[in-house]
Formats: sequence, C-alpha cells, structure tokens
Amino acid sequence: MSSKNATPIRQQYLDIKKNYPDAILFFRLGDFYEMFFSDAELASRELEITLTARDGGSERVPMCGVPFHAVDSYILKLIGKGYRVAICDQVEDASMAKGIVQREVTRVVTPGTVIDGQLLEDKKNNYLFITKLHYSPNLLSK
Repeated sequence: MSSKNATPIRQQYLDIKKNYPDAILFFRLGDFYEMFFSDAELASRELEITLTARDGGSERVPMCGVPFHAVDSYILKLIGKGYRVAICDQVEDASMAKGIVQREVTRVVTPGTVIDGQLLEDKKNNYLFITKLHYSPNLLSK
C-alpha cells in the first residue's frame, strides 16, 4: 500500500485505513462500497465476490465492491466469520464538494458490538456484556 504517486482519492483511502488497520474498510464511492489492497483480497475470498484490479501507476491495486443498498448482508457475513468492518461514508454532498468528497468512518461493526436490528438474526440470542470499573480511594486505604 504505497502512498507514493497516489491519486487524491487513493490517498484519502490510505489516510482513513491507517486509523482502522484491524478492520475491513468499506469505502463509499457513489453507489458502491469499495475495498482495496489486502482488504479487497480478503473480502473477495470471504464474500465470494469478484476481485478486480485498477492500474495504480507502478502497481496494480486489488479491489472489489458491493452495492450500497445490499451492504448489510455483506457486513453480516463478515462479522459472522469474526471480522471487524469499518464503514466509511461520504459526509458531504458530492455535487457541492470542492475537490474530492469528504469521507469519514461512520461506524465500526464487530461480532461483539452488533446492535443494529437489520444485522441481528431474529431467532438467535445476541448478548452484550458491559462492565464499569469504579475507583474508590477508600478501598486502597483498608
């Protein structure tokens, strides 16, 4: 994943991916969520979708994508296999953007943090455990 000679959109992807190295980054481009580099290779294998490549100057950039309207079913498959998924959305209107459209990660989905009703199975329990540590100075003095 070289950022040398990267296009502005690829540089934006690399900058965002740097903050989510342990997640598969679904990067919104128009009507699709695209994945690149090792994320694309992994996702194409796990989701059984076509892996393609784009010319990236001195290297070919592996890529794959899924339609935005069907993204939940693909996320469900990945988290069901134990993967983390970071969803990167366009956060400004493309017609109003000056330069490339601003994007940011709007949610991270993991097998242990699914609370979206569309991603949960109706007939399967989904447990969420929360703990809070409370510091009390009196406990240390006894």
